[in-house]
This record gives sequence, structure tokens and C-alpha cells, in this order.
Amino acid sequence: MSGRYSVLMVCMGNICRSPTAEGVFRHAVREAGLAGRIEVASAGTHDYHVGGPADDRSTAHARQRGYDLSGHRARQVSEGDFDRFDLVLAMDHENFALLQEICPPGADDKLRLFMAFAPDGMGEVVPDPYAGGPKGFELVLDQIEAASEGLLRHIRTELGA
Repeated sequence: MSGRYSVLMVCMGNICRSPTAEGVFRHAVREAGLAGRIEVASAGTHDYHVGGPADDRSTAHARQRGYDLSGHRARQVSEGDFDRFDLVLAMDHENFALLQEICPPGADDKLRLFMAFAPDGMGEVVPDPYAGGPKGFELVLDQIEAASEGLLRHIRTELGA
């Protein structure tokens, strides 16, 4: 291990779940004093919102918990991301399957569901809150905060930190 680690969070449009996961996990990394060693980014499997900001509702709910998504700009995931990142984390099964389609041979061990790092009982996937109300955005934050703790423990072990 080089002493550095990189993680890509992926959802469909890169405006709700994955930028929230990026912002929450980046905050956890800073709080742990590992900002110089862990890179965090996000992308979407679709190009619906490329160049656009995070959804206003995601930004507002995240801000209420102390997370800043204001600098986010959506982008689409690419095959090259499997070379650049140590982990590519899908928010749900649909996006996991889409990522499997572009995953280069030999890189499939980098692809996981984000919620694999959450405690039991938190759910297997992060549901898309886009078409729902405020409770959906709060659930997304609850799940992402829980999974971020487990992800940070995993990376600390990988880094020996």
C-alpha cells in the first residue's frame, strides 16, 4: 500500500446520494486527520446532470448536519475511474450492475456496495430520495453516516493508520 487511498462514491445522476456520501465521508476523513492520505470523489452512472450542483434538498439536509456539498459538480463515471480509485462504491444494485458493465477485467475487486460497510440492520442499499420528501433525505444521511464509519475503519486497516 502506497500510504494513500482513494474512494469513488457512485449513484445514478451524481446529485443526491453520491455527493452526500462524498461530503459526509470527506468530513469523516478530515476529522480523523487523514485528509492528506484519503481521496474522496463521486460520480454518476448516467449523464443527466453533468456539470450541475448537488440537488438543493441534499445540500440543505447535509448542511443541517454540518456537511458542505456546495462545491460539488456532477460528472459521469468512466472506465478509467477503476484505475484511479482503490474502491468504487455503488449506492444500490442497479448502479452496481451498470458499474460491472464498464469495469475492466481484473478490477472487479474494487467494486462494492457502499452499505457493505454499514452495521447490520442499516439496509443493503441507499435508496434514491430524489422523488420523495424530506424523510428520504434524512434516511440517506443516516445510512451514509453509519456506512462512513465502517468505511473509515476499513481504510485505516488498509493504510495501517
